[in-house]
Amino acid sequence: MPFISALFDAHLDAIQALRTQETRIRELGEELIACLRYGNRIFLCGNGGSAADAQHIAAELVCRFETKRRALPAIALTTDTSALTAIGNDFGYERVFARQIEALARPGDVLIGISTSGNSGNIVAAMELADEMGVISIGLLGAGADQCGGRLAEIAAHALVVPVQQTARVQECHILVGHIWCAMIDAAFVE
Repeated sequence: MPFISALFDAHLDAIQALRTQETRIRELGEELIACLRYGNRIFLCGNGGSAADAQHIAAELVCRFETKRRALPAIALTTDTSALTAIGNDFGYERVFARQIEALARPGDVLIGISTSGNSGNIVAAMELADEMGVISIGLLGAGADQCGGRLAEIAAHALVVPVQQTARVQECHILVGHIWCAMIDAAFVE
């Protein structure tokens, strides 16, 4: 079917565009490995499909990806419904991730904010606070309408911008990047 073939082609084009970021992907994977080697934690957050990606990547780190290794400390800030609803109610939705970073993170930890637009207000707030606290921030972003990763590309200590605009293709690339990082971490911590 031409429709399905066109989607395959769009996916392959997005992955080919992502290949231009291979060095950046490796560098950020090494940053995550260093974080874990120093006994620090990785926090992840996102909205909608990106929230699911945050949970997916955290689970791969806590459980395992493809090889046997010790459990690694990763927390998706999208999973505690009591905290999310209490913070949203008392402080507003913009603070749902920042308040958790304030409570849980310490200097040397890493916050990965996943946003296809690069303009998610609650991730912006979390990354701004992370910077103040000495938490390393990584934006896993899409090109967005501005073609450069939105506001988060400017705020994050490190930004990885998938150079495509279509949300579904960006999400497909995000989970591939997450899996690459998990494979790198597996190799670094294999028993």
